[in-house]
Formats: sequence, C-alpha cells, structure tokens
Amino acid sequence: MSRIALGGYAALSLVTFATYAWDKLQATRGGRRVPELRLHALSLLGGFAGAALAMGLVRHKTQQLRFHALVTLSFALHAGGWAWWTLR
Repeated sequence: MSRIALGGYAALSLVTFATYAWDKLQATRGGRRVPELRLHALSLLGGFAGAALAMGLVRHKTQQLRFHALVTLSFALHAGGWAWWTLR
C-alpha cells in the first residue's frame, strides 16, 4: 500500500474519530446530532479505524449492532479491495 493511501486512511480516520466524538458530545449536551448516514459514510469511505477507536475510547454507538457490523464490513471491503488490487 502506498504512503499516499495510508495517509488518506489516516486523515479520514482522524476526521471520522472527531465526528464520532463531536456526536457523542452533542448527545450528552442535547445538541444537534450528526446524522447516522454521515457516520456510516465516513466509515465506508475508509475511516473505519477512526470509527472503531471512537467506539472504544469515547464509548459512542457501542450498543448499536449495525455500527459494529458496518465498521467490520468497511474494514473487510477495503482489505479485500487492497488484496485484489495487489494480487491481480
């Protein structure tokens, strides 16, 4: 995997982590929340590591099975895509 791709994953994971943390803060304050579709999209686009870290460290969305499933699916899709790309 190239450094550019790794940098992209790192940047997207940082944005995803921050978005999850912001949503958690808003949830505790009763403020305006981040739409779940946006959280899912960030994970699917490559921010699955940030999503997983936020779920563990910030304790956000840990009770919702669909979030666990989507983060796992996102990782599997990206890992499979990279495996296919390098082995073709």
